[in-house]
Amino acid sequence: MRYIQCITIFFFTIISLAQELPPIHNFSPTAYNAGNQNWSISQSDEKYIYVGNNYGLLAYNGASWKTYASPNGSHIRAVNVVGDRIFTGCYMEFGFWFKDDFGDLTYESLNPKLSTPMIEDEEFWNIITLDSYVLFQSLQRIYIYNLKTESFSVVASESTRARIFKNKSGVYFQKSGKGLYKIEGGKTLLASDHGILKSNFIIGMFDTSFGTLVLTEKEGFFLLKEGGGVEKWNTSISKELQELNIYSSAQLKNGSFILGTISDGVYHVSKSGELLEKINQKKGLNDNTILSIFEDLDGNVWLGLNNGISVLNFSAPFKEYIDTVGKLGVVYTAAIYEDHLYLGTNQGLFYKQKSGNNDFKIVPNTNGQVWFLKEIDGILFCGHNAGTFSVAGNQATQIATFPGAWDIKKIPGNDSLLLQGNYNGLSILKKEGSQWIFRNKIEGFDISSRFFEFTQSEDILVNHEFKGVFRLTLDPSFSKVVNVVDAPVLGTGASLVAYEKTILHASNNGVLRFNEKNKNLEKDSLLTNLLFEAEERLIGIIVPDVSDDLLWAFTDKNIIALAANKFNGQPEVKKIAIPSSFRRSLGVLGFENIKKIGINTYLIGISNGYITLNLDKLRIKKFDIGLTDVANKNSDSITLQKVSLKSIDHTFKYTFNNVYFEYSVPSFEKYTEVNYQFQLIGLSEVWSSWSETSKVAFENLPFGEYTFKVRAKVGNELSENIASYTFEILRPWYVSNLAILIYVLVFIALGYFVHRLYRRYYRKQQEQLLKENEKKLKRKKIKAEKKLIQIKNEKLNQEIDNKSRELAISTMSIIKKNEFLNAIKTQLQESKTPQQVNSVIKTIDRNINNEDDWKFFEDAFNNADKEFLKKIKSIHPDLTPNDLRLCAYLRLNLSSKEIAPLLNISVRSVEVKRYRLRKKMELPHEMGLTDYIIKL
Repeated sequence: MRYIQCITIFFFTIISLAQELPPIHNFSPTAYNAGNQNWSISQSDEKYIYVGNNYGLLAYNGASWKTYASPNGSHIRAVNVVGDRIFTGCYMEFGFWFKDDFGDLTYESLNPKLSTPMIEDEEFWNIITLDSYVLFQSLQRIYIYNLKTESFSVVASESTRARIFKNKSGVYFQKSGKGLYKIEGGKTLLASDHGILKSNFIIGMFDTSFGTLVLTEKEGFFLLKEGGGVEKWNTSISKELQELNIYSSAQLKNGSFILGTISDGVYHVSKSGELLEKINQKKGLNDNTILSIFEDLDGNVWLGLNNGISVLNFSAPFKEYIDTVGKLGVVYTAAIYEDHLYLGTNQGLFYKQKSGNNDFKIVPNTNGQVWFLKEIDGILFCGHNAGTFSVAGNQATQIATFPGAWDIKKIPGNDSLLLQGNYNGLSILKKEGSQWIFRNKIEGFDISSRFFEFTQSEDILVNHEFKGVFRLTLDPSFSKVVNVVDAPVLGTGASLVAYEKTILHASNNGVLRFNEKNKNLEKDSLLTNLLFEAEERLIGIIVPDVSDDLLWAFTDKNIIALAANKFNGQPEVKKIAIPSSFRRSLGVLGFENIKKIGINTYLIGISNGYITLNLDKLRIKKFDIGLTDVANKNSDSITLQKVSLKSIDHTFKYTFNNVYFEYSVPSFEKYTEVNYQFQLIGLSEVWSSWSETSKVAFENLPFGEYTFKVRAKVGNELSENIASYTFEILRPWYVSNLAILIYVLVFIALGYFVHRLYRRYYRKQQEQLLKENEKKLKRKKIKAEKKLIQIKNEKLNQEIDNKSRELAISTMSIIKKNEFLNAIKTQLQESKTPQQVNSVIKTIDRNINNEDDWKFFEDAFNNADKEFLKKIKSIHPDLTPNDLRLCAYLRLNLSSKEIAPLLNISVRSVEVKRYRLRKKMELPHEMGLTDYIIKL
């Protein structure tokens, strides 16, 4: 069946009770949300608590509550756990619940097994077990269920209130107006028809050493005699019980009785009939109407109230007395003196009778801060902000007005003087007759002296937390300080105490012991290691207890009692675990106090009352831790999916890799703190830090196998077992074996494909390389050919240059020759013999006009400048040979003066020829003839 987390419907209160001393006002309830009318309570073998209330069946595992609605939505008024089944009864329905594979309760109705139909509007109020039978009782009937045969038999009950009583002699029930009946062999037999049992509702029947006790609603206890007779059980509480309206009851394992009333809470009555304690709403219960009472396997008493649940820890070593109205204030000291309990607080000195239920009253004229209470030589001294008082009964007599009395001690070897530490140094009290009076202040030392002790040489060590440690030497009359030796501050939270004939100094830096020989404080490694263990620190002063030779210390996790071993002298340590709530209530830091008030019983002052510690009740209890829920979800979901706790196969899909665990230890004592430590093997081999949280989440876990382990520490004791859960987060599909095979095949195919591509690419590269090589060869060949052509061109150019030089030489030779001949001709013309001269002139003319010279020039010119004459002839076809000759000379860029000898004409004639040539070529006026010819 689907469960609902209890969030706003149920109050759960744990209360510590004391038998030695009455409470102040209440018991500082610890509240949890959990429901109102709680009709019945039972417990399973695994110590889980099951409660039937208006909202259904409540299940509590020590860490969390769950609610399971009844099958028809009605109130569940009866619950009884038998083995692994939780039997319940409600309106027109009864059956049992069992745990499914997920740790949730599933309901199975027994109604179909009935051969006789139920009576209309029948409601079941009580369930008890007897051997192999389960009895369901309504107002009209008792249904007897045989666990072996799974069959029913029915007995008429005819009761106004459905109650069944089981004791060692059998099963009993009451019929209205008829008396007490017993069930034997499936039949009803009259056990007693006494008038008391006819006219009074029977609340309970109990076995005692002196017979069977019957508890009635308004008349108290009666003894049931053989034959059905009834006799009043007269005790000190008989009269008071007759004024109560008792609704529920239970006999505890120790033989005492718990009586639940309608409007006065519960009464705890001893097995001899004496009232041990009255516990009501004023003293800590959520409600004064007690509907059900149940004692669990650890001796805790559960009270089903009209509004909530309370648990009474009778077996706990701690008993608390809480002042919720602020009457007392912070308790700094306490003392038992002349059958009175005295409390020194920040509001004054309070007292009450040690025994009895009377409240604390303030001692007149003691309003203000009380620092110490100490009995010396039969006198109870009270150190007060206003001075020093002697206390007797409800009176306090001021014996010194010197302000701020921190402490008082006897002076060694002097019974008539006391040394007192004050706000402003030290002072002396003197005994005159039977009275103590203030004698003098010790001069020469004005520092506040809260902690001081006498050394063996009768010096005085004084510790001041912020100024250090001082060793004082007094004069013989204790009037003044004659010598002061100081030491620096040795640590914070420091205290100075005498223990085992030595002086100890304790602070956050460890424990120091005073060396009487060299007069120095030296490190005491043994005590330091005992009080300063790993992961534990001293949070307050150490307090000596002279009466028991104990040394008390308060750490952040424990109260430590240190005692010397009587055989070997080595200190023995007893650690009493304390929860964080206790540590926060210890009052002002540095003023922790613990005082012996009884045999192995100690009073610890706290910020709003006090707590008693009974060392005789310290027990090492065994605890088991269990997994209560395992769930997972995927990252996209907000809803958890519960996982089986019992199945062998714990495999989760990869998408459900957010795993959640809840676990618990069924421990129900208020002053027992449960801490948990876990590890997830596969993720980390390291244990986590201790934590009070009873759940853990692991998100986004990678695939793989894991083992979750969790253990608990209850106080200082580890749980007997380590709960574990092994699971596996499957591989995602993309890394499954099939996927990996596909990846391998794809990789191989891809490799093959890449190989093919590479080979193809290689071939193309080779082909490309060959082509490139061919291109390179071609380029080299072309380059070589170009180089060859260039060489040829250079050779041709060289030949042309040579030809040009030849032409130039030829031209110049012709020019020189003609010039030479002309010169000769000129000279001959000037000769006087004409015949001779004419003959020479003719010969010279023949040489000047020799066409062979022109032919030689033309060939040289054509070698130097091929196709020029053809080209100019094609452009200007009307040019004559003489014009072409002139063009050739102009092509050589010869001047008119140089051309004239070549044509054997004058310079003037050359100019005329040039002019005519321009005309033939039709050259523009601005274009030079020579430039035109050169550019062709």
